[in-house]
Amino acid sequence: MKNWESKIVSQLSRIYKISALLVTVVLILLLYPQRQTIRYDYTAGSVWNDSDLYAPFDFVVQSSQDEREQQLAIAKSQSLLYYYIDSSAAPMARQRLADYFQSHNLTPQKQRALHKTLDSIYRIGFLEVTPDYGDMEAHTLVLLTGNTGSECKASDFVLPDDITNDLLLDSILVPNVRFDDTRTKLELDSWLSQTAFTSTMVKKGQLIVNKGEVVTAETAEIISSLDQERNRQLKQQYSTVGYYAGNFMLCLIALLAVYMFLKITRHKILEDNKQLTFVMVTIVIMVATTALVREVNEDWILMVPLCIAPILMRVFFDMRVALYLHLATIVIIANMVPNSYEFIFYQLIAGIMSIISVRKFEKRSSFFFVSLVIFVTYSLIYTCGVLSQFTTIQSINPARYVVFFINALLTLLAYPLIYLVEHIFGMVTDLTLLEISSTNTPALRELSRKAPGTFQHSMQVANISEDLVSEIGGNALLARVGALYHDIGKISAPLYYTENQNNGYNPHDELSYEDSARIITQHVKDGIDLARKYRLPGCVIDFIRTHHGTTYTGYFYAKQKEAHPGEPIDTSAFRYAGPTPFSRETAVVMLVDSVEAACKSMKFHDKETFDNLIDNIVNSKVEQRQLNNCDLTFSDLTKIKQMLKDKMLSIYHVRIAYPVSDDNEKQTENK
Repeated sequence: MKNWESKIVSQLSRIYKISALLVTVVLILLLYPQRQTIRYDYTAGSVWNDSDLYAPFDFVVQSSQDEREQQLAIAKSQSLLYYYIDSSAAPMARQRLADYFQSHNLTPQKQRALHKTLDSIYRIGFLEVTPDYGDMEAHTLVLLTGNTGSECKASDFVLPDDITNDLLLDSILVPNVRFDDTRTKLELDSWLSQTAFTSTMVKKGQLIVNKGEVVTAETAEIISSLDQERNRQLKQQYSTVGYYAGNFMLCLIALLAVYMFLKITRHKILEDNKQLTFVMVTIVIMVATTALVREVNEDWILMVPLCIAPILMRVFFDMRVALYLHLATIVIIANMVPNSYEFIFYQLIAGIMSIISVRKFEKRSSFFFVSLVIFVTYSLIYTCGVLSQFTTIQSINPARYVVFFINALLTLLAYPLIYLVEHIFGMVTDLTLLEISSTNTPALRELSRKAPGTFQHSMQVANISEDLVSEIGGNALLARVGALYHDIGKISAPLYYTENQNNGYNPHDELSYEDSARIITQHVKDGIDLARKYRLPGCVIDFIRTHHGTTYTGYFYAKQKEAHPGEPIDTSAFRYAGPTPFSRETAVVMLVDSVEAACKSMKFHDKETFDNLIDNIVNSKVEQRQLNNCDLTFSDLTKIKQMLKDKMLSIYHVRIAYPVSDDNEKQTENK
């Protein structure tokens, strides 16, 4: 049982990666439209930008909406109107009349006249008028009696216009020849179903429109009928299982390509679950945003700021990662938007330009520059695309530039998103490194105040490390910031370090070698605690952990062996906890830290002494396996040695003793 548990624990990272990949595919799949419809991008009067369009099959051109409405109006004006006799109408009207007599004082003569008029109207039949069908005289009426009907005309009955007595018309009369709406509509629908709402037949292979040709109203009707017929056939052949299974495999293939790229060239991203999650979340958000805009209005798809994704990837990773992930994202999205080729072309070129424009975000103005590049790129692609279709500048739609402007404006959201990503996923950009590289940060101000010697040492190490990393390749800014903070743990006990001792007093004289070693090694742990207190990024804390690796406190360890020859020594008290450096930046800071401290403590500063000392220190780190986990090559180490020798010689060179003139002596005395 324990073996199974240990195997599962050892595979947790791989299980998470596979789960993240599958969850991402499923989420993207849920964002796909339930059923894809086919629709060409055109409007009457616009230019046909696609290739020549030929009829893929025989189809009938449906009548336009205006023609259909006209035919429907004609059908209504000429259709049969069905009626039936309502036997309850006459008794109801007589009761109303009796109630009126009770509430009003009418002479018997007037009462008899009203009764006579009422009886004559119902004897003929009081017809219910239907305004929806126009002039009643133009229709043939069918009076139903049971299952039989007899044709008649509206003039055969009493119409509301025939009644001159307002009392009867407004308050008493109820139509007894009632309109049968259900039966009339059935008859109308039957007639409409037999009416051919078509105009022409288009044969398979027939040319519909040429590329670059203006789409006329007649051509637009033909293309619309083609859309309807293709979607009708698609609906008949549609398979929900096949649709989702196919899209699932397409998305999986695209993401597997990204996975293989990261595995081969950027394995560190796969090793870090937070970074991998950030990549997958970014893809899902871009797909979700596009899907949402597509549901609102397909014409606004180019308004979605998809270039935010490559900008974020470029800021946190590099250009290759940004380009590959952008390619995968737009390929996945292209399967859910109309005009896929045009969409991919726009997004690919704009994405490439944004990646090229994003070098180092050291200023806020960089974001506005990238947005400008994106707007110009979209606008140029659209303008050149229109002109390439053998059309004139008048064919350009200014509304498209508004869409591009909104896209570029929304791209500025990358700036706050970078800050959000840093705090959610624990990643760091050059912007953050620049902010904390200032010597006015609380941590460095405290270091300068409590341990000025250590602060000067850190500044020296930072300057040298930055130059070295710039030469051998790597993040020079990260190396500089890491070097600035690598010794902040000495704030807790500054007088125990020689660079801060300026009055001849050394507290180590009162301690045993073991206690002194414990205090010295403690500055690493104290530095980590202080870094967390000041909320420094994890990549900066790595420099604090690794700048001594797993080496010994050489001086006190040697003194302990001298004082207790032949006796066993507890090496844990004299050894740093580590770990060893695992990047070229942390390795460089370790080497520069050791070399700078050693050279500063030397009494004689000459080239030969520096050369021997630096060679010994670097070779010692290699022999102690302190550089085994970083990617420094022998060529890099050779460059580092030479640059350190030049740097140390220029910093600690022996100055010429200039003779003092009499004037200088007098000025000195006057002071």
